[in-house]
Amino acid sequence: MFDARLRPLIDPPLNAIGRWLAARGIGANAVTLAGLIPALGAGLAIVEGQYLLALALILLNRLLDGLDGAVARANGLTDLGGYLDTLADFAFYVTVPLAFGLANPASTQAAMILIASFTLTCASFLAFAAIAAKRGAETSAHGRKAFFYSTGLAEGAETIAVFIAMCLWPAQFATIAYAYAALCLLTVAQRSLLARQSFD
Repeated sequence: MFDARLRPLIDPPLNAIGRWLAARGIGANAVTLAGLIPALGAGLAIVEGQYLLALALILLNRLLDGLDGAVARANGLTDLGGYLDTLADFAFYVTVPLAFGLANPASTQAAMILIASFTLTCASFLAFAAIAAKRGAETSAHGRKAFFYSTGLAEGAETIAVFIAMCLWPAQFATIAYAYAALCLLTVAQRSLLARQSFD
């Protein structure tokens, strides 16, 4: 929901760092894969109850996620880069709620429901992108991307905010998870209506 509005604020500094990294021979795919380390580390930290460490690792992961796109824009976007970036993103999105579910058996149901909602959101996002690409649709609302990005209520910025809230108030994980799962399902419904309007 807020991703497109935040792009003009975050892209200039990220692009400057991305150009600096690209000039030194660092590739976007290497940055993407490096971002998996703090993502998985955040999951381990959550399981161990180290929530502030997990928060720091989540923020590092998101920084690297922004930088891989900036490096890609400097070097040129590739299909493999788009694939790896999307795969790494959803690995991160699943790791955090999974870790909360493993850390506290009482949170398992909430974690499962949140992961299920992420799965449906991912399916709607990728299906929309595939059909939009087939039809030659383009958008720059989220910056230059390897494929079509459709806007929704639950996007990257909202997910980061939710994960931060979970780390700051871990005892409220279930409540936050159920609320965000509902927002994810609304996003699926919203994107499905948009698909009906766009593809019918």
